[in-house]
Amino acid sequence: MKLSAREADRYFARPDPDRTGILIYGADAMRVAIKRQNLLKALLGEGAEEEMRLTRLAGGDLRKDPAQLLDAVKAVGFFPGARAVFVEDAGDAAAPAILTALTDWAAGDAQIVVTAGALKATSRLRKAFEAHPNAFALGLYDAPPSRDEIERTLTEKGLRDIPRDTMAALTDLANALGPGDFAQTIEKLALYKFADDLPVSLADVEACAPRSTEAALDDMLDVVAEGRVGEIGPLLGRLQAQGTNAVSLCIGATRHFRTLYTAASDPGGAAAGVDRLRPPVYGKRRDRIVRQAQGWGAANLETALSLLTDTDLHLRSAGQTAPAMAVMERALIRLAMLGRR
Repeated sequence: MKLSAREADRYFARPDPDRTGILIYGADAMRVAIKRQNLLKALLGEGAEEEMRLTRLAGGDLRKDPAQLLDAVKAVGFFPGARAVFVEDAGDAAAPAILTALTDWAAGDAQIVVTAGALKATSRLRKAFEAHPNAFALGLYDAPPSRDEIERTLTEKGLRDIPRDTMAALTDLANALGPGDFAQTIEKLALYKFADDLPVSLADVEACAPRSTEAALDDMLDVVAEGRVGEIGPLLGRLQAQGTNAVSLCIGATRHFRTLYTAASDPGGAAAGVDRLRPPVYGKRRDRIVRQAQGWGAANLETALSLLTDTDLHLRSAGQTAPAMAVMERALIRLAMLGRR
């Protein structure tokens, strides 16, 4: 049977141990792995591997030894509780062994959990699970997680007191990040809030959300955008010591000033423009970008982007003779002076 996304949310929260099995497939390996991990945890509970209630098999091995899957499904465990056989990265080459196990499965056998990459509608695996009266097939596509998925992830990590504005920020993060990055962010947030009974704030989310560039580069871009010319030299030396080259710095500056231009040219004003940025920015970082965009204005930012484009072409030119970092430093100083007008 096919599972829709909504049906899958309910089923994965409380899977039925009497089902024959489930196929989870999709092009995003991380998304598939997270779903499989959640299912096995809900189905088997803690300590399943230590109690030998979970058997792992590689899909590629079933072609050489197809009988090992059915043997594992029929094996009697020493410990009480639900059992499962997990077949990882299965393809149609593993279909004969999996189809045999589905056909010979009986009540009391271990549940068959299969993961695979993208499968066509004509795939033998998909057809077998979709047509089976006691098994499920779930296709995962590149879609943002639902509100229920996000709330369940937060609850599993012990994060329950989530104000509305913080939940909106987390939802934006879930839509902007990949599933693995979002899961790591929630893990970090749970550790950050350990033994803290206060509600999760926007500042907490900002502290744990992944940053697009290194902190030193962010500091440099803020210094330039805010016209603090005297701080450019020392920060540039620090960036150079970290291995940052002039072209990377120019690309980062162009990205930052393009963000400011997007915000400043929004019909609803800089604040509305920042709120529409993807990936989203929150808290003090958001306020800082709003101030920078308002201070520069769209016209000055157009001039800044033209200067950065010319600098980038100069840095990549075959006839470039001046030291690249000196060229970049001159451009940053000109930008900072422009922002002070």
